[in-house]
Amino acid sequence: MFQNTIAAISTADAVGAVSMIRISGDEALAIASRMIRKDLTTAKGYTIHYGTVMDGDEPVDEVLVSVFRGPHSYTGEDTAEISCHGGIYITRRVLSIALGLGCTMARKGEFTERAFLNGKMDLAQAEGVNDLILAKDRIQAKSAVHSLKGSVARLLEPLEEELTQIIANIEVNIDYPEYDDIHQLTEEEILPAAERWLVQIRKLIEEAQSAVTVREGIDTVILGKPNVGKSSLLNALLEEDKAIVTEIAGTTRDLVEGAVRVGGVTLNLIDTAGIRESEDRVEKIGIQKSIEALEKAKLVILMLDASKETDEDDRKLLEMTENRPRIIVYNKSDIRSVENGISISALNRDISSLTDALRALFEKELLTAESDTLNNERQIGLALQAEQSMKDAVQALKDGMELDLVTIDLENSWRALREITGKAGSEDLLDEIFSRFCLGK
Repeated sequence: MFQNTIAAISTADAVGAVSMIRISGDEALAIASRMIRKDLTTAKGYTIHYGTVMDGDEPVDEVLVSVFRGPHSYTGEDTAEISCHGGIYITRRVLSIALGLGCTMARKGEFTERAFLNGKMDLAQAEGVNDLILAKDRIQAKSAVHSLKGSVARLLEPLEEELTQIIANIEVNIDYPEYDDIHQLTEEEILPAAERWLVQIRKLIEEAQSAVTVREGIDTVILGKPNVGKSSLLNALLEEDKAIVTEIAGTTRDLVEGAVRVGGVTLNLIDTAGIRESEDRVEKIGIQKSIEALEKAKLVILMLDASKETDEDDRKLLEMTENRPRIIVYNKSDIRSVENGISISALNRDISSLTDALRALFEKELLTAESDTLNNERQIGLALQAEQSMKDAVQALKDGMELDLVTIDLENSWRALREITGKAGSEDLLDEIFSRFCLGK
């Protein structure tokens, strides 16, 4: 399929014990043979060969060359992987020798792109490769492994099959009208099937959105009046003194951010300026930023002062956040504890009741994040397109529109669904996806 043989360093560009240069393409084994002056063109796949990389008459490094025969390789092509000593100079020199013998420098993600184009994996699996490399925790890694094993394709197969069947029924009805009554087919078969399909894809989208939110982290705002203990709570959660804490109200003038793992969930914490009426110009800017952060937050930790009675400012904050996902926390339990509610002492870093509440809050989302779902915004966006096209088709059916016109919406839905796994992808889309990979992958 490809005219050129590509090469790149597939390990980190840093000093280490071992580095690897990957070569893939029709000439991969011939070029590797010339590099170590040993014939690998007849070598069996899944074998390793010792040799010395030569630059003219000069020995450069002693290496091991792993041979993989297409189509039974990562890319589906003949591949040589040269393991050399891990110095930066040596690694780059071995690569330059490969390039000098006819290899083309690989683009970012080009090895995985070739694997996709050669049918070794679908597009969702290819994205799973990159997700696994970039995984920061067990949940992200587990999700990526599921993708690599084809979980997305398995999720979509029933939806794709049902949609194909709906389209096929309509096409038969159009091509052979003498066999079916059009009105009966629309009302009694096509419309109910389309509506059932919508229920299924809506469930899939909601689960995926929840899972992606958990994997990427929950944007969490710590909100409250000045001097209620917001910065102390941020420091307690982060287990470091990141935010300045004083007894002076209005100390926090700007947003202070940090990320923390709580019960398997990453919280992207934002400590905000205390919300109150103020004439201080700088403080007013901080309060406005707090309000803007609140608008974007997925979770609000609303702090109230347990040592004082609830006042008008507290009531305003309660009203401001009543329609948002929130946890109400009563701080300063070392001074006064509340019977009903989550009591903490942020200053003393006694926040176990809050972390327990956070774990309980996201227990369901964690289970979803670890299950088979769509894995990123691209996939979810295409699922949303498929859903909207089906909604248009359902409305057209209810309006009594001609079936050949309804089919246009159904086919749009079908294409969006197939594009998730790359069955109907465009060249521009593929370039965009694989350019996000690291070099050598």
